[in-house]
Amino acid sequence: MSTWFLTGASRGLGAHWAEAILERGDNLAATARDAAALKPLTDRFGDRVLALGLDVTDRAAVNAAVDEVEQRFGGIDLLVNNAGHMLHGAVEEVSTDQARAQMDVNYFGPLWTTQAVLPGMRRRRSGRIMQVSSIGGLVAYPALGIYQASKWALEAMSQALAAEVAAFGIHVTLIEPIMFPTGLAAASPQTTPDPAYAHAREALYASAASSGFVPGDPAATAQAILALADTPNPPLRVLFGVNGFDALRTEYAGRLAGLEKWHHISRLAQGAGSGDK
Repeated sequence: MSTWFLTGASRGLGAHWAEAILERGDNLAATARDAAALKPLTDRFGDRVLALGLDVTDRAAVNAAVDEVEQRFGGIDLLVNNAGHMLHGAVEEVSTDQARAQMDVNYFGPLWTTQAVLPGMRRRRSGRIMQVSSIGGLVAYPALGIYQASKWALEAMSQALAAEVAAFGIHVTLIEPIMFPTGLAAASPQTTPDPAYAHAREALYASAASSGFVPGDPAATAQAILALADTPNPPLRVLFGVNGFDALRTEYAGRLAGLEKWHHISRLAQGAGSGDK
């Protein structure tokens, strides 16, 4: 029997994952901003679920929650950082508070929970950390820049982390959902639209329409996350959903082509006599 720590467990993908984890017989520390939203889980599964009200941006509260879970269940085997929101708006439109809140929830929250569980995982020389990123952690579209910046930050931190903790038997996986109807956008904050950026919103919608992305079944992701948990050597990154490869091939081919095209500037910056490869 494993013990999971899952943030954002009361709605969206997290709600499906919480139920699947408990149905298979594992222990679960489920967190949400309002612990009352988790009462159906405690009513149904009893002592195998610990429902915690938690604001992941509060580092002291995160540390206290992890301590409580370790005392209750004896350790945390799997951390799933799922809590987050998606700020919609052009970069110029975003307020200071909106930008900080986006980074606090989507980047600093996972950082604090990750730091809190690592000492126990290192002592046991085992553990899984699953970071819920996004296809927007790999590409960037107009009108979602700050949201995607938070995911790009999560990607970089997690890739470095994976190399740092592999020696302790700890695996890190970035989950990249593509398109799932979870109500995330509707429940997330929006900027005040500036008509000057109407074209950016139109470009976002056009990208979504032309991408070939197909809405997936949120409930089906539960079996995918359980499969990841049971995989002896899980991947650093995995897409949840289909038809994402064309967008990624275009993105990375374009990056390399652009860098190669402007390599004369790279050589200019390097200086003379240093070689060129």
